[in-house]
Amino acid sequence: MIDPQMVREMGLNDAEYQQILGTLKREPTVTELGMFSVMWSEHCGYKYSRPVLSLFKNYKAAQEQGALENAGVIPLDDKIGIVFKVESHNHPSAVEPFQGAATGVGGILRDIFTMGARPIANLNSLRFGPLEEPRNRYLFEHVVAGISHYGNCVGVPTVAGEIYFHPCYSGNPLVNAMAVGVVDLDSIASAAASGVGNPVIYVGSSTGKDGIHGATFASVELGPDSESKRPNVQMGDPFLEKLLIEATLEALASGHVVGIQDMGAAGLTCSTSETAAKAGTGMEIDVRKVPLREADMTPYEIMLSESQERMLCIAKAGTEQLVMDIFRKWELSAAVIGFVTDDGLVRVKDNGVVVAEVPARALTNECPTYYLETEEPDYIAAIQSFDLTSISEPESYEDALLALLDSPSLASKAWVTDQYDSMVQTQTIHMPGSDAAILRIRGSKKGIAVKLDGNGRYGYLDPFVGGQIAVAEAARNVACTGARPVAVTDNLNFANPEKPTGFWQFRRSVEGLAAATEAFDTPVVSGNVSFYNETAAGPIFPTPTIGMLGVLDDVNRRCAAAFRPDGEGDTIVLLTAYDDPTYGLGGSEYLSKVHGVEAGKPPLVNLQQERALADLLVSCIGDGLFASCHDISDGGLAVCLAEKAISSSQGALVLLSRCDFGETVLPSGLLFGEAQGRCVVTIRTEKQFTVLKERASAVGIRANWIGTVGGDTLRVALGPDILFDTPVTRLSEISAAAIPGRMERPLAHSQTE
Repeated sequence: MIDPQMVREMGLNDAEYQQILGTLKREPTVTELGMFSVMWSEHCGYKYSRPVLSLFKNYKAAQEQGALENAGVIPLDDKIGIVFKVESHNHPSAVEPFQGAATGVGGILRDIFTMGARPIANLNSLRFGPLEEPRNRYLFEHVVAGISHYGNCVGVPTVAGEIYFHPCYSGNPLVNAMAVGVVDLDSIASAAASGVGNPVIYVGSSTGKDGIHGATFASVELGPDSESKRPNVQMGDPFLEKLLIEATLEALASGHVVGIQDMGAAGLTCSTSETAAKAGTGMEIDVRKVPLREADMTPYEIMLSESQERMLCIAKAGTEQLVMDIFRKWELSAAVIGFVTDDGLVRVKDNGVVVAEVPARALTNECPTYYLETEEPDYIAAIQSFDLTSISEPESYEDALLALLDSPSLASKAWVTDQYDSMVQTQTIHMPGSDAAILRIRGSKKGIAVKLDGNGRYGYLDPFVGGQIAVAEAARNVACTGARPVAVTDNLNFANPEKPTGFWQFRRSVEGLAAATEAFDTPVVSGNVSFYNETAAGPIFPTPTIGMLGVLDDVNRRCAAAFRPDGEGDTIVLLTAYDDPTYGLGGSEYLSKVHGVEAGKPPLVNLQQERALADLLVSCIGDGLFASCHDISDGGLAVCLAEKAISSSQGALVLLSRCDFGETVLPSGLLFGEAQGRCVVTIRTEKQFTVLKERASAVGIRANWIGTVGGDTLRVALGPDILFDTPVTRLSEISAAAIPGRMERPLAHSQTE
């Protein structure tokens, strides 16, 4: 007899339990109940998010085809495909930051090479509370250490990402891991358990008790008892994963494997039920044939364990020994644990005794779907009506700029990126810190640019506009390198969806993302939803992060963000795709850091003109017009110029009066406003400037000469007034010291401090 309390502790409600009874026509065993609980969690089943995600055309098509778990594939040419996906490991990283982050990297890599693709890049998007708090410093230090440990040891470069700090992420950090791989288009692996009678082979690491109910843990809010959930965090082994990559790719190349899937969230339960459901078959396994770390594990524990570095292979009948020999050659476990059946059931035995017998589709396709209530939060109207004109000008524009460069969200991330190996595999061209990473693709003259982007503050002020800006900025970032934006993977980090205000934020954000990705013709081809990101102190900001893939038709035709190394005398040009009467001050880092205000509407966004700007950038860079190109985003024009100066150790003279900003000029808005649709480029010759103006004007974009590269200070003037004239070395020192200075404070070395 199943205890109703047990049902609720597993995350199932009464109606869901009644559905299980109706499906099985009997009471479930404890193992069956556990299988339903993980597969019907939001983390695995997307029971709350699925209806909203149908706004993404590609997701809807994948949903109808039963292929929701695969990473996205975009053709680079007629032979090579780029595989990419992003996923979250937020809750595990909150309670065990090193292993939580490390296994996030390992898990996303398996999503890539399970498809037959060789991983070539890692990216990450990270959010933490202020570094002034010891607990946040502890989480930050150990998350970065976990990412660098796993990525460096497994031999996949960490090439790009983003890091932000805000009080709303205290206690609930966001750790989003993205990976990119390369595959032959005619060799993409299937995740379907086809072929009745084909053997089912378990490969990789042995199964332990780590990670049990990890999927359920990710589907609840963090609370005072979260530390007790540490057993729900998996333990990773990057050296074993490196072997698993090579063994898997070799096994797939042999032609003996007809289906393969990573044992990620929900472990064996997920891999058996999903592969069977996708093929319309069934599967029978015996848990006593599974390689175990501890002999006393129950069927329940074996089926729900989320131990890392494991895969499920379906081989052609008669080739199982050949497949196992490949994995054993790489010193990995390999065992036949079952076979494909024709009855549509996932049948689990324990030494021949049936302990679970569940329709595969009941676990996957029949997960209940909920259309949750939505309610606009009360705060929205109040903060959007905030009068931005009430904000006074700073006493010193230089001090304001230095305050922004001292903000860990905008400062140099070298403390982090220096811990990452970004050059292993020797395909990385642009190092971390650029607008986007660029990688060569062996066997093609083409290259790719990749970036992760998002802004939680914009999502807080207006989730619809915030979603649009996330896509637009990610597209600008890859376009600034010369790459054409082609596709998106997204990680949707939100609070509790069962609260109407939380689900309203989610739905409005997805609506914004859908509108923007359609405007850019960059379909969402993969992604992840992470709900319940809130603590007793409150929810996180709505934080969608966008992984953008761009393609360079010629990898040698690319552009860097920094001023040209020998660029003294180069002309500085401000490209403006459309005007924002508020200068984009609402939700800006300047408003937050200098004035302590987080209010107003986020910057205006014009998707049509954003795409026009991206197209212009790609065209001009392809034709060699630009010496450098950097988008204006967090911190506004002043921070953009400072970053270009710092990264090249060159100064500049900038005359803002050369631009037509209208009758009312607000210097703080010109300097620090985050109005969208803008980039700063440099060009070498007057003839190139003439060509640029003509091209820009043809698509409704202004190209204004604003200055010249040279000297050792960044000097910015508005009419006769010098707003600041700061040595580049000073700018660099402030930016470089922001994070190390805070991390040198005593760290919390215990889990509870």
